[in-house]
Amino acid sequence: MKIRHTLFLFATLFLLTACNFTLAEDVTPPPNYKPPTPAPTMGPLFPSAAPDPANGEALYAENCAPCHGAAGMGDGAQSAMLEGQGVTIPLLGSPEFARGKTPAAWYQIVTLGNLQKFMPPFSSLSDQQRWDVVAYALTLHTTPEQLERGKELCGDCAQYFGDQKTMSALSENDLVDLMKNGEGEIPAFGKDFSNEDALAVAAYLRSLTFARPTPPTVAPATETAVNAEGLTPLSEGASQPDTEPTPEPASGGTVTGSVQNQTGADLPAEIKVTLRGYSHGTDMSAGVEEIVTLEGTLDENGAFSFTDVALDEGLILFAEAAVDGMTYKSDFAVVQAGETEVNLPAIAIYAASEDFSLLKIQSVQMFFDLANAEAAQVFAVYTIVNDSDKTVVVNMGEKTEIPFAPFPDGANGLGYEAAQDTAPFMPIDGGFALPPSETSYRLIAYSSLPNGREIPISQTAFLPIDQITLLLPDGVEVEGDNLTDSGAQAMGEMNFHVYTAGSLAKGASLDFTLKGQPQEMAVNPDLLQNKNLLFGIGGVGVALILAGAFMFWRDRNREEELDDEGDEEDEEFSDPESIMDAIIALDDLHRAGKIPDEAYQQRRGELKAALKRSSQ
Repeated sequence: MKIRHTLFLFATLFLLTACNFTLAEDVTPPPNYKPPTPAPTMGPLFPSAAPDPANGEALYAENCAPCHGAAGMGDGAQSAMLEGQGVTIPLLGSPEFARGKTPAAWYQIVTLGNLQKFMPPFSSLSDQQRWDVVAYALTLHTTPEQLERGKELCGDCAQYFGDQKTMSALSENDLVDLMKNGEGEIPAFGKDFSNEDALAVAAYLRSLTFARPTPPTVAPATETAVNAEGLTPLSEGASQPDTEPTPEPASGGTVTGSVQNQTGADLPAEIKVTLRGYSHGTDMSAGVEEIVTLEGTLDENGAFSFTDVALDEGLILFAEAAVDGMTYKSDFAVVQAGETEVNLPAIAIYAASEDFSLLKIQSVQMFFDLANAEAAQVFAVYTIVNDSDKTVVVNMGEKTEIPFAPFPDGANGLGYEAAQDTAPFMPIDGGFALPPSETSYRLIAYSSLPNGREIPISQTAFLPIDQITLLLPDGVEVEGDNLTDSGAQAMGEMNFHVYTAGSLAKGASLDFTLKGQPQEMAVNPDLLQNKNLLFGIGGVGVALILAGAFMFWRDRNREEELDDEGDEEDEEFSDPESIMDAIIALDDLHRAGKIPDEAYQQRRGELKAALKRSSQ
């Protein structure tokens, strides 16, 4: 079987994940270097005046809703294009997501942006406007009924939570912890609250930090209304002069940059450089669009320059250089208002090597799904580091296994997929490459073994492995040498029995046997709807891995048994409610970037057809 998941992974990761490359900062700048315009300063991480959600609502509709959606559920007009390119849009309106975030953290993101998700810094907004839009975003997951309930329960508790500086640093979960346990002068006034009631009080306390709505003033019909300064206001529809005129987009601007030659040898002549620019407009009907594509070459000093570039405010720019079949990218730069010259971060170029010993395997985490009576499904998460000075090249050719991320001995290798928060792999003809990076590479290897009362497993180390962790379904035990029992651990609504092993030398193997039967399905589709499952083990989201694995196995089974698909669907879902649950879970996975758009549309169509049949 070809590693189609590998090919999909390495063909789609690179446009948006390129900004993860860490570039050296101790290299002498090129001639005529001009540092890029900085992002807006954050100032204090608390507002100087109470933020106004009413003002923030209009700002949110213009600047945030195109991606995040009107209700903050990641379904804006631009979301489909972003998700299709692997960008996960945070669910601002999800209570589970929002309750764990502080206003200060959201203010930082609005101020500095998140270029990995194509979100620019909103330099066009003033400091207070940024706080206003954060305040409005924090209202998306609350209801009037919840706030009223919180007010009833609070009593005089508001006296402890009136300071903007303190409240900006506290999430609603932090507030619940304080009211239940107390701290300092704050008594444990909510120790007997249910979790629902405590969250209602937390939402109410947050609302007290917002500006109070101002009642509208209606002028008498027979008189001319005047403002506070005694001046007659503009008539309705008249244009209001801007106090701070917005600079016109700059035309004919210049974009420059250079390469950092880390190869230790002369670079080839006439290296091709491509400048790409992406628009993050506010048109609700438009998506993120590549509007600049210019080609040039490096000069003899290793620099490049593009002229007559329309440098509209908010334009996202990066450059890429093709060297020996590999494409290296710069970090992103965002055009500031009125800017006419942009100097991009340098493009670091490294020598290529096929020596896998340059890589380090920090850890391997192995998860097991034993619900299928015929096949035990295994997915191993490899955390890989390349801290060398060379790009490690992996030429796959006709091979189906990545050498440094092998499947268990004797297993049926099914494919590979990127884990969450991986450094970006580089696509090359017939394989992929791992440039030096301070961010770890993370790869999931999928395989299966015959299931039974006892399942012997042998995992060989192609390279030295610092640590191996086994996560077993509840009810399954393991026997083997050099394993430490770390006990049962609850993760979200799933329980795992965790075993750890120390370092494993190159060529050695970890041998163990699984015994017993799981008490429940390790990957339950109903659990995929629970957004509380975004926890991490070693930096890898277990729930997202499980969700991805669930869809991986299901997609593969559909491919192998296509002729019996209709019958399987009828057996899989016994009623319309279970089909709707599956559709919701599928939507969540697609929104989280775990399913390719084509597979998502196909599966959703199948489920809708099954729903129609079940309703007849």
